Amino acid sequence: MATQVKCPSCGALVAWIESSRFRPFCSERCRTMDLGAWAAERHRIGGDPIDRPPDADPDPGSEPRR
Repeated sequence: MATQVKCPSCGALVAWIESSRFRPFCSERCRTMDLGAWAAERHRIGGDPIDRPPDADPDPGSEPRR
């Protein structure tokens, strides 16, 4: 018997086998909806907020990057 997991979008059971094309999602629709939620920033990975943009120098007095 194949392992079954719940689809992260709708909760339907999905067999965890190679022929389950969209696993862990049950369908392309659920997979696309999840991707859209990440793109719209409705899903986030927890962590401390960043105070400065990622392209800013870590130390303003340091030498420029090459």
